[in-house]
Parts: sequence; structure tokens; C-alpha cells
Amino acid sequence: MLGNFTYSNPTKLYFGKDSLNGLNEELPKYGKNVLLVYGSGSIKKNGIYDEVIKILKANNKEIFEDAGVMPNPTVEKLYEGWLRAKKGNVDFILAVGGGSVCDYAKAVSVSVYCEDDPWEKFFLRMEDVDNKIIPVGCVLTMAGTGSEMNGGTVITNHDSKLKIGHVFGENVFPKFSIMNPVYTFTLPKYQMTAGFFDIMSHILEQYFSGTDDNTSDYIMEGLLKSLIHSSEIAVKKPDDYEARSNIMWISTWALNTLIAKGKSTDWMVHMIGQSVGAYTDATHGMTLSAISIPYYKYIMPYGIEKFKRFAVNVWNINAEGKSDVQIANEGLACMEKWMKEIGLVMSIKELGVTEDMLDGIAKSSFILEGGYKVLNHEEIISILKESMKA
Repeated sequence: MLGNFTYSNPTKLYFGKDSLNGLNEELPKYGKNVLLVYGSGSIKKNGIYDEVIKILKANNKEIFEDAGVMPNPTVEKLYEGWLRAKKGNVDFILAVGGGSVCDYAKAVSVSVYCEDDPWEKFFLRMEDVDNKIIPVGCVLTMAGTGSEMNGGTVITNHDSKLKIGHVFGENVFPKFSIMNPVYTFTLPKYQMTAGFFDIMSHILEQYFSGTDDNTSDYIMEGLLKSLIHSSEIAVKKPDDYEARSNIMWISTWALNTLIAKGKSTDWMVHMIGQSVGAYTDATHGMTLSAISIPYYKYIMPYGIEKFKRFAVNVWNINAEGKSDVQIANEGLACMEKWMKEIGLVMSIKELGVTEDMLDGIAKSSFILEGGYKVLNHEEIISILKESMKA
């Protein structure tokens, strides 16, 4: 393990079929006025909304609702939530939904008492929060983002064609998260599998960096193997509790800062994928899947030892009598086969990307330096073109 680091994660988790009861323990810790944040209304169809409302009322909370959070929350929606929370003099924000809802709730939590424009301060200038923060709790209905146990939030600005994530410190982490795997059963298959790949991508972004013998890499290999196994079960039987509970737990540990320790981390797939999302509003996990194979094939020569290890330790490739390049390529081929089998999008063309968008997508992709190869503009375009061919 290289370097020095500090690890702290203040989020309390309630996991399992009875986890919603945790609300009764947590809600008394916060003020009377609660902003209930959720998405398009699916929680009303599956009964989760009624369960949550019942518990809120039993705890004598004044409920203010902020519905309609979209899969890629926009800056306009952020301003709307900021106003609702301000007018309601909200003491606490309860997010009920998937990662986008949790992300959005955190963005609102840091924006209400911000004296500056929150988009400019937090997402363009990337400044830290220095104002009062409204505490957030989450009731998770989709596994994928890990937003239930981290300080990350992502907001899209369609006017400027930017989709930007800001990872805040532990003061913005949810105070608690409710995780009932049963709540994920009714997700459409497209959203479910997109979440699966979001999990894998979070792990790979951290795995494909560094060259030391790092304990984090061993943890990640175990998470990846469990994800691959459980996802293959879940696509055939979405209500398999064991598979879905494993996936929900993997998702949390994929991005709660633990496995990043001692790692430089990459995140270029996310940077390019988020730029694709800003142009197309496509599902986040699918933008990542469409970029990943072209990207990893491109950077593989610069990190050949780790790609070889990935092939052997995650995909069980027999290395005997093969060159490092052959082994690494077989690993990526296995990954690609798995991706296709569970129904992931492999081409950005399928997401609505056209040739005339490529230059703009490349320009809007933030270039990071933690991976095995620092890309330039032309290389990003080359990767995008490879994805278009898939």
C-alpha cells in the first residue's frame, strides 16, 4: 500500500428485508420539516411511498414533497429543489429512489444555504462546501451508483452540454441509508443491467491504476467475481434475493471510498461517459458500457501487468504458454462476452451519438491523470469512433 491516507465513513447502513424499520430509529434525530425526494412515481406503484409516508407521519414529521427527479438530474431541477427546501425551512432531506435521487438530494443539501450560484460554485469552480448543509438520508430502490454511502453528486447542464460530478467530503455523506434488496426487484431489465455495469465500472476505474501489491486490488477482484456471478443469476431471475442482495452490497463497497485507498484511480471512462450523457441524456451505466471496451483495449499496452492479472484472477484465464498480451486480450474478450450476455449497450451509436457530436463530446470530457495513459483530444475521439463501430 503506497502513500498516506485517512479513512472514515460516517454513513450508517440498515440492510435487509426489515431495514425500513431503521427510519423509526433515525428520524427522531432530526427536525420536524422533511423534504421527501423521489423520481417519476414508481415508488407509488410499488407501495414504497405509502410505507415511507406512514413512518414519517408516525414520527410527527411535516412532509414537503419534491418529485420528478430525472435519471440525469439537471441544473434546473436543482434550482427547483433548492427553492422547495428553502420555502419549507427543511430540516432533513429523505431521498427515496436510485442513485440519481440520492445524488440530487445531496446537491440540494449543499445548495440551500449557499450564497453563490451552486452550479458555478460546486460544479464549475469545484469549490468545497463552506455553508450550512441539510442532512440527508436515503431509502435505496436501485443498486448501481454507491451514492448511498458517499459524498458524490452529478448534475447535468444541457445548455452548456456538461455533466459534472462533484465528490464532497464526509460532511455531505448520507447520515444513514436503508437498503432492502426487495425494493430493486421491480426495476426494468435495462435499468437493472445498467446498474450492474455502473458497479463494475466503479471498481475497474480504481483497479486499473497503480503497480504496487495493493490490498485494495485483492478486495476488488473478489467484488468483481461476486458481481459477475450474481448478475448472471439476476438477469435470468430478477427476484432472486441472494443475487440481488449480493449485488446491492457490492454496489455500496464499490464506491464508498474504501477500495480507493492507496490507489491513484483512473475515472476516464466516467469522464467520457458523462460527456456522452450530456449530449444524449442516455442512461449512465449504458454510456459507461459503450465506452469501456474501446477504452480498455486502448490503454491495455500501458498497464499490461494489471490487465494480465485481471484476466487470470477475475476471468480465470489459463496463462500457460501465452504471452502477456494474449492473456490480457482474453480477459477483455471474456468481459465483452459477459457484457453482451447480460444485455449491455456496446456502442454509443445505440445511445444516439452521431458523428457530428464526437468533437464536442471529446472537448467536454475532463482529462484526468490517474490511469495508465493520459489521453489527449484526438485519442478520445479515436476511442469514441471505435465505440461507434461496435
